[in-house]
Amino acid sequence: MNKAGLVEVVNATLGTTKVQAEAVVDTMIESIIKTLSKGDEVAIAGLGKFVVKHRKARDARNPKTGETVKVPATKVPKFSAAKALKDAVK
Repeated sequence: MNKAGLVEVVNATLGTTKVQAEAVVDTMIESIIKTLSKGDEVAIAGLGKFVVKHRKARDARNPKTGETVKVPATKVPKFSAAKALKDAVK
């Protein structure tokens, strides 16, 4: 399922217009992104938890040339599935 599919499901569930359903989906996604960009976590019961992990700076190797490259420290988003989601997928 992609964003358009999610908009269709929200539209069918709420009985609204597609524009309103897309606004709901966009608002949810933007809220998750804003919260993660502040460094906070987002936990949705039954779905899982979105968190920001910090990766340390490190040295890596270019496989093509064998040259060592410095990779700077960075923040990356991470998702951990809730037990209910894991059980539903099994």
